[in-house]
Amino acid sequence: MSTPLTEREKQALLHLARGTIASWLGREPSPSEPTDLPKGDGGAFVSLHRRGNLRGCIGTFATDQPVVSTVREMAVAAASSDPRFPPLEDAELDDVDLEISVLSPRRIITSVDEIQVGVHGLSIARGAHRGVLLPQVASRYGWDRETFLEETCHKAGLPIDAWKDPATRIEIFTAEVFAEDDPV
Repeated sequence: MSTPLTEREKQALLHLARGTIASWLGREPSPSEPTDLPKGDGGAFVSLHRRGNLRGCIGTFATDQPVVSTVREMAVAAASSDPRFPPLEDAELDDVDLEISVLSPRRIITSVDEIQVGVHGLSIARGAHRGVLLPQVASRYGWDRETFLEETCHKAGLPIDAWKDPATRIEIFTAEVFAEDDPV
């Protein structure tokens, strides 16, 4: 999305994501789309945290559908399809906090010096291997640029120094990140 989201839009997206997960769990009917949601297309990630620990995170850079649809789809995917975790159970939902990252388009970098830790997320790919880490991950763990690159390579299933190989594609992006536990 090109324009920043308003606080009202952020809260509406978080409410929609939670309601969509609750519907997937069979707790309630699928929520209708409020009229105060952003209209633009965009990629997004939805992250679930339970008691401060990651419980699921799935996203897409695809921008061929409205960000509202992307958030709905990624909310269910984070709850049901993150291969690192079993599907979310109904009893867990009340303990889960949601975080949404609305993504900018990715761009290829020519030098790792372009990476601003805490501002940029990374997408690293070589062959069939690909790993993505959101901008807030490096900040959360206190990583420097090199550690961020190494951890993204590790997530991609590549050697940690694969970022130094010219055959490795490194892209950066930004994200507008907001969570249920953010002060309004």
